[in-house]
Amino acid sequence: MSPAAARSTLLTTGLLAALSMFGPFSIDTVFPAFPVIGAQFDADSSAMQQVTSIYLLSFAGMSLLHGPLSDAVGRKPVMVTGIVLYVAASLGCALSTSLPMLLIFRALQGSTAGAGQIVARAVVRDLYEGPRAQQVMSQIVMIFAVAPAVAPVVGGAILTFGPWPWIFWFLAAFGLAMAVATMVGLPETHPAAQRNPLRIRPILRGLWEVAKLPAFQRVAMAGSLGFAGQFIYIAAAPIFIVDLLGLGPQDFWVFFVPTIACMVLGAFLAGRAAGRIEPGALATIGLTIAAGAGFLNVVLQAIPGLPALPWAVVGPALLAFGIALVFPVLQLALLDLFPHRRGAASSVGSFVTLMLNSLLAGVVTPLVTGTRLQLAVTSLVFVLLGWVLWAWHQHHALTSPKVIDER
Repeated sequence: MSPAAARSTLLTTGLLAALSMFGPFSIDTVFPAFPVIGAQFDADSSAMQQVTSIYLLSFAGMSLLHGPLSDAVGRKPVMVTGIVLYVAASLGCALSTSLPMLLIFRALQGSTAGAGQIVARAVVRDLYEGPRAQQVMSQIVMIFAVAPAVAPVVGGAILTFGPWPWIFWFLAAFGLAMAVATMVGLPETHPAAQRNPLRIRPILRGLWEVAKLPAFQRVAMAGSLGFAGQFIYIAAAPIFIVDLLGLGPQDFWVFFVPTIACMVLGAFLAGRAAGRIEPGALATIGLTIAAGAGFLNVVLQAIPGLPALPWAVVGPALLAFGIALVFPVLQLALLDLFPHRRGAASSVGSFVTLMLNSLLAGVVTPLVTGTRLQLAVTSLVFVLLGWVLWAWHQHHALTSPKVIDER
C-alpha cells in the first residue's frame, strides 16, 4: 500500500470510529451529572436510569430504519441527516426544564444517533474484505473503546466549570463537527446501481429476510448476550461507582479506564489475529475468556472482607478484553450473511443488541445493583448464555454447512 493510500485508509478508519462513538458519548458523558440532574428535577436513582433506557429504546427502534435507508439512498445522506437531527436533539436536552422534557429530547437524541454509528459498520464492509475488513473493524473498535472511558471524565470535567446543560452543548458541538467531517471526508461507498428501492414494503421485506434467518438469530443473540455481561456494568455505572464503591462524580475513571484499556488491547489482538486465526475460533476464544472473567468476578465479590478496590473492577476489565476479541468477528459475520443488504443486517443486529441493552438499563439494572455480588452474578449469566448460543451456532455450522448459503 502506498503512503497516500495508507493515509487515506487511516483517515477513513478514524472518521468511521468517530461516527461509532455517538452511542457511548451520548450515554456516558451525562453519567456524572445524574446526581445534579436528579436533585434539580426531584428524581431518584431509578428515575434517572430512564435517561439511559429511553435513549436506548429510541435508538433501537430507529436502528431498524437507518440501515435499510442507507441501502436505498446511499450511506452519506442518511448519516449527515441523522447527525444534524442529533445536534438539534442535544440542544433540546440542554434547554430542558423538567425530567419529562429531558426524556423527550433524549428519545429524539437516541432515534438519530444511530445514523452515524450503525451505517458506519456497513461502510466498513463496503470498502474492505476478508482479513483486511477484520483489521479495520478491530481498529475502529480500539478507537471506539476509548469513548466510554473518556466520556464520563469529560462529563465530570465539564461539571467542574459549568452546570449540567453544558454537557449537552458539548454533544451538540461534537455532532456538528462529525456532520461536517462526514460531508467532506467520507466517500459514498454504496453506488446507485447497487441500491434497493426506497419503498416501505421492500424495506420491511428486507428486514424480515434478515431477521428470520436462523444463523443470523444465533450470531446476533450470541454477540448481544455476551456484550450484555459487559454493558450491565456500563448501564449501572452511576450506581456502581457512587453507591456501591462510595466514590464521587469525578471518579468514573476508576472503572472505565482499566475496562477500556483491556477492550483496546483485545481489539488490537483481534486485528493482529486476522488471517492467522480462523474467525470462528477467535470468537470462541474471546467468549471463553469473557466467561472465565465472569467466574473470577463472582469469586472476588463473594470473598468476605476483600477490599472493593481494585478487585471490583478486575473482573469487568478482563471480561471486556474477551468481548473485544469477539466484537469485530461477529459484526462482520452478520454483514457477510447478507452482502446485498448490509445496511439492513447492521440495523437488525443493532436492534437486537440495543433492545437488550435498554431492558438492562431500565428494568434489570435497578433490580441487581443492591450489592456488587448481585451485579457480578448477573453479568456472568449473560456471558454464559452468549457462550452457549455461539457454541450452538458453531455446531450447527459444522453439521449443516448449507446455512452459509441462506441469504
